[in-house]
Amino acid sequence: MAKYTRIEVYQAMKTTGVVPVFYHADIEVCKAVAKACYDGGIRVFEFVNRGDFAHELFTELNKFALAELPGMIMGAGSVVEEGTTALYIQNGANFIVSPLLNEQMAKVCSRRKIMWSPGCGTISEINKAQELGAEVVKVFPASEVGGPSFVKAVKAPMPWTDIMPTGGVTCEKENLKQWFAADVTCVGMGSNLFPNDIIDNKDWLALEEKVKELIETIRSIKSKI
Repeated sequence: MAKYTRIEVYQAMKTTGVVPVFYHADIEVCKAVAKACYDGGIRVFEFVNRGDFAHELFTELNKFALAELPGMIMGAGSVVEEGTTALYIQNGANFIVSPLLNEQMAKVCSRRKIMWSPGCGTISEINKAQELGAEVVKVFPASEVGGPSFVKAVKAPMPWTDIMPTGGVTCEKENLKQWFAADVTCVGMGSNLFPNDIIDNKDWLALEEKVKELIETIRSIKSKI
């Protein structure tokens, strides 16, 4: 059962400004990455549903977070259908992220009052997602859909829309500034936050420092907008 409500997840996403997107087949690496993100200031973490037995890794990671990382909100991403959605919810996922819009997934999440962030690439898809109860829509792949200018275009007629771009978001200040100036709620970030050299070398202190710098950059940008 989810520990955090939909509104608590939303508030954490908005406050932190970034949702890390991560998968690794080694559970110890997953734990170390989650802890480095936590120590760096992140409070929402999306585990990617990738590869065989991914849900089992998530279960162990979520148990670790509940015991060792108080306040860390764990969710599952890259989920594309209702069966897997239910599986992750049963294992304690507090939110579900998808690269696409699937109405059946929305129903499964709504029954358990779980936050659902579907991937959208058009304003019509975003409107449909909101009708289905999505608090935050994932624009994906963000750089290919249209980048920050697409977000601005959506927000003009639909200013109540909360958007999390994923795909093409980097740690560079100028890139982040463009997204937050377009009024995104938060950004999703995968490989740009977790470069291979840090993961391969298990340099968790370097990752923690990278996260701290990212959080401070986002705070600085938001304070000036």
